[in-house]
Amino acid sequence: MNVINIKFLRIMFISFLLISLSPSSSYSASGTRSIKSTYDIIIAGAGTGGISAAIQAARMGVNVLVVESGSWVGGQATAAGVSTMDDMSRQMSGIYEEFITRLKNYYDSRGKSMGTAYWTSTRSIAFEPHIGQDALIAMINDARRRGTIDFMMNSNIIAVEKDKRRVTGVTVQLPDKSTRRYTCKVLIDATEYGDILPLSKTQYRIGNSVSKFPNSDSMIQDITWTAILKKYPAGVPNYLRPLSPLPGYELAKRNYESFVTADGFNFRNKYPVDTPVNFATHNSYRGLPDSSNPYNYDADRATREYITKTSVNWANDYPGTYSWNGRRGLPIAYLEDRNLRLQVEREALIKTLHFIYYIQHELGEDWSVADDEYNNRILPEAARTLPREWQEIARHMPPMPYVREARRIIGKHTLTSHEILQNSLSYRDGQTSHEFPDAIAIGGYILDLHGANTDSDMEWEFNERSSSSITNRPRGPFQVPMSILIPEDTDGLIAAEKNISASRLAAGALRLQPITMMTGQAAGALAAFCARENKLPKEIHAIQVQWELLNSNVDLSLCHYSDVPEDHPANKSVQISNIHGLIPANEYPHAPSFNLGWIEDPVIAMAVIRGADKGVFGVNDMITKLDTNGILDRARASAGVSGEWEVFDDKLHNFVSRGDFAKAVCDAFPNLKNAKYDKNVRIPFRISKHRNSEYVNILARLGALEIYRRDSEFRYGSPVTKGEAADIVVKAAVIASGI
Repeated sequence: MNVINIKFLRIMFISFLLISLSPSSSYSASGTRSIKSTYDIIIAGAGTGGISAAIQAARMGVNVLVVESGSWVGGQATAAGVSTMDDMSRQMSGIYEEFITRLKNYYDSRGKSMGTAYWTSTRSIAFEPHIGQDALIAMINDARRRGTIDFMMNSNIIAVEKDKRRVTGVTVQLPDKSTRRYTCKVLIDATEYGDILPLSKTQYRIGNSVSKFPNSDSMIQDITWTAILKKYPAGVPNYLRPLSPLPGYELAKRNYESFVTADGFNFRNKYPVDTPVNFATHNSYRGLPDSSNPYNYDADRATREYITKTSVNWANDYPGTYSWNGRRGLPIAYLEDRNLRLQVEREALIKTLHFIYYIQHELGEDWSVADDEYNNRILPEAARTLPREWQEIARHMPPMPYVREARRIIGKHTLTSHEILQNSLSYRDGQTSHEFPDAIAIGGYILDLHGANTDSDMEWEFNERSSSSITNRPRGPFQVPMSILIPEDTDGLIAAEKNISASRLAAGALRLQPITMMTGQAAGALAAFCARENKLPKEIHAIQVQWELLNSNVDLSLCHYSDVPEDHPANKSVQISNIHGLIPANEYPHAPSFNLGWIEDPVIAMAVIRGADKGVFGVNDMITKLDTNGILDRARASAGVSGEWEVFDDKLHNFVSRGDFAKAVCDAFPNLKNAKYDKNVRIPFRISKHRNSEYVNILARLGALEIYRRDSEFRYGSPVTKGEAADIVVKAAVIASGI
């Protein structure tokens, strides 16, 4: 079969997949081909956060409608062309890990490296945007086997309906400009700009001001309209080689000459990078695998000159060095004023188009936009006034810009850069835990602002200054708390993208693709609980969401133990114990499992070499009655259980037996006696007349005694170990929190 036929078949296959996402033929797991009027969850935006939320919620059996303004799924990672993962800590888990695993399987089967970016093959993850979208579509279709995910593409939510504080539905404008109303139990804002917040009359932060009292002088970060470039060994096709520059080219040329020249520097393994760099070094900064190239390469010095596909995302920030009225960054009006937004995005697009002209006419390179990534049937609005010879190039540009900063909800809690720093220091050098009790994701990145990073741009109410990006820089992986997904003043709304409740600096570390995928997954789980239990987001206990995420292969704790490996039956429960401080460990680690600054931090590097990045939980140590009182008291608080309960009050230093422990758990969580359980569940233990058999039977029916599932007889008198206690108590607390 020739190359043309293979390419044709692939286009037909992807077209078939994308048809399933179109507004006229969206389908659900039940096989219906019409959009319903009512959904459990409506998600605004099909970006990294929105798609992850949709997949997680559907896997939990609820029905979801995704409303996306464009024609692509994947947002910044695919539609915006930022497909070089900014994944410093490599804390892969959950849907993000599934996504990367699918991509790795694809490239491994073709003998290609994904280590094509950031001048290193060992610490970079890169993929082609269209391959990323293929992987997401496959994950969406898999999730549809368990729940509904319908799509309305090229559509926009233009109004949000509320009953007092509670969101009840939305009005959607379709591609033909007609409108329809849809009701929902939960609305998730996963837009790139936080566009649902003003529609829902939710208070938000914007720049360093708030929506009640916006400061027109507030600034936000640069945007970037990226491009995916490809080498054409036989010469660039005429339709991808413009003859005339666009207006403003001379300014752009001077800008690009300071970054990339034909005789520029090679990357020399040091930062900051010596500029200008040569073209091969530029290409290996955001290099991508190339499915059309039969040969393999990576970003290392030996093969980087053979790279044939790259992303342009360096010297083309907008306004970048151009500045905006003498200041770095963009005014907040970019987010608030749709006309200014269009103007800014048009200029950002043109700035990147200038680079294509620059490399062809100044550097003499046979490179242009890749013809196998984007082929926009409808030109992006920002490109519609371009000269005709540039419009064909624009059709092959990403359909949306890379937006780094959005409106941010004022949530139940606002995360600051200092809190991220403290959290990242958990267990470091023997320090105590600073884990967030409501942690729902782990990320790892620096406090990175592209422009708008002077003292006057910061939020002084959080004691943040320009220097805070250094002094508060995370020293390792850090957690994301659930409370920053929930608005303070609007019920039934959840944030799932760059719009979460954080200071500008903290948001600068939370905006990257890996973290937004994981926070999106958590938002989907939270929304699914709300829909299933008919509760508001603020009424769902974090421990419920955490348990669901842990069972969806999401890592949540920053603490690892040598005696509780990943495959240990109590591993998930011990993670919950760490987060909520339920059971003290025998010995805590002296280093995180991975550290952002490991290259420059020899103390941490040596701790990892010695194995000090893992502590000792004491999983087989026995616990006393006094221990049990403390464990259950803390677990009750995590589950939201109040009131008095019968604690052990004699022989407190004696080890607690399994039978007495079962009774104590049921006493601590009295609502377990009323919990629903599967009547088909068989109690695995032999019938007993022991005085505590009633409590053992309750816990067994609810699945809280799975740690003993291999025992045919419940040994009432045997002592309880820390691992057993963690597993039983956490499962009991999770069940009790949902009753």
